[in-house]
Amino acid sequence: MRLFSTLTALVASCLVSLGFSEETRPNVIVIMADDLGYGDLSCYGATAFETPYIDQLAAEGIRFTSGYCSASTCTPTRYSFLTGTYAFREKGTGIAPPSSPSIIPAGTPTIASMLQGQGYNTAVIGKWHLGLGGPEGPDWNGDLKPGPLEMGFDHCFLLPTTNDRVPQVYVQDHRVLNLDPNDPLWVGKKKPSEDHPTGITHRETLKMDWSHGHNSTIHNGISRIGFYTGGEKARFRDEDLADKWVEKSVEFMGKNKEEPFFLFFASHDCHVPRIPHERFQGATPLGFRADSIVQLDWCVGELMKAADRLGIAENTLFVFCSDNGPVMDDGYADEALEKLGDHRAGGPFTGGKYSVYEGGTRTPFITRWKGKIAPGVSDEIVATIDLYHSLASLTEAELPDDAAKDSIDVLGALLGTEGAEGRTELVQQDNGNRGNYGFRSGDWKLQRHDSGSARNVVVEKKLANTKVPKFQLFNLAKDPQEKKNLAESHPEKMEELKTRLNEIISSGKTR
Repeated sequence: MRLFSTLTALVASCLVSLGFSEETRPNVIVIMADDLGYGDLSCYGATAFETPYIDQLAAEGIRFTSGYCSASTCTPTRYSFLTGTYAFREKGTGIAPPSSPSIIPAGTPTIASMLQGQGYNTAVIGKWHLGLGGPEGPDWNGDLKPGPLEMGFDHCFLLPTTNDRVPQVYVQDHRVLNLDPNDPLWVGKKKPSEDHPTGITHRETLKMDWSHGHNSTIHNGISRIGFYTGGEKARFRDEDLADKWVEKSVEFMGKNKEEPFFLFFASHDCHVPRIPHERFQGATPLGFRADSIVQLDWCVGELMKAADRLGIAENTLFVFCSDNGPVMDDGYADEALEKLGDHRAGGPFTGGKYSVYEGGTRTPFITRWKGKIAPGVSDEIVATIDLYHSLASLTEAELPDDAAKDSIDVLGALLGTEGAEGRTELVQQDNGNRGNYGFRSGDWKLQRHDSGSARNVVVEKKLANTKVPKFQLFNLAKDPQEKKNLAESHPEKMEELKTRLNEIISSGKTR
């Protein structure tokens, strides 16, 4: 008991030294961009366009140079962020199809349920792409359970899949918004009728052409992955997505300004199809991809302004991150490649989306808490998977043994506490179906390619599978582009990291 009292007093004194009181429960806003690369912001080196609001967020907080997501595609990163567990530990956590059942079982401990248990009002607004409904998949015309509300969120307003997949409707809490029961929504894998318009049969009608794979049902002049019919009154216009996310987020912030809240703002910018609102089209010389990044910057600015206007900015922790690295041609002819110029979306790193090279998972990562976080730049390793444990530490929540299996407490690094350290090691994965891993340990990086090939090694070129050795070893301090394979010259380090990666994969948890 004396030891417990001493530890309690020590924790309390640490919180006071950081400027917290025992009653402090800061609002938390996690802004997760989509397919945003390390070099896609002006505060990270972009020069072809500017992102002033995100730059302000970085200038008033900490800009991390080794900030990561845990996977190079969206579904596994989002799974790991919410559950604090590496997605490769669970089957079915690859890129979710249009009518995927819920990937996270109802009742699974999540970052949202943890904060909900600490008295937070919780919401996810934006892209979901983690499946909805039971084993048979979503009932689009009924209650979409389980969903975010069964995972710790009090409220959700969603793009249910991702916008290159059908259907193009909003989900509010358990229902498709504005759905007319006389015009039911049908979603399927096969063409519903011979005369159903698709990107192949009606290609001449498209306002944005497809380049590969996105040629099924047409909505808003854009063909998608998958088929659907009906639900006409429920369908949205691509150009209005960002405005709707901001509207609903500001509404949630205003309703909950007197109580602590957690908002997961899940942007769709700059994922395909890249159709920003008309007022952002042509905002940059790089085409719709960069225009969408400028739109994302506007969204961040609106949330920052709302926090100021509501008088909660000084008690709100902002976290800005991305779900994976960049990709240029990802299925649509939107001139992302043709207008790229000298812009390097992945910054100094090789690879991008779908890749376990650094460009696939090392992304912008920023924290800001006015009056609590001293502005600066940090080289500490932090990752989206660690937000679960770190916020539990901040709010003094107790984690069950079976929760957040791979989430590490890096709160000190996130807040810029003097002497605080981030992670010492991190496993990176691709989409979960190819068995490719990156493993960073300090300055060393092991790549393990069970598939025998690496995807999208250079983001400036079209997606391609390039043959590589099963194992590669790099020193990131000397070779951040992962060009010089040191496997033969450093066999002991190679074996050390191979052994450790095997231990992590087989262990079931690392926390």
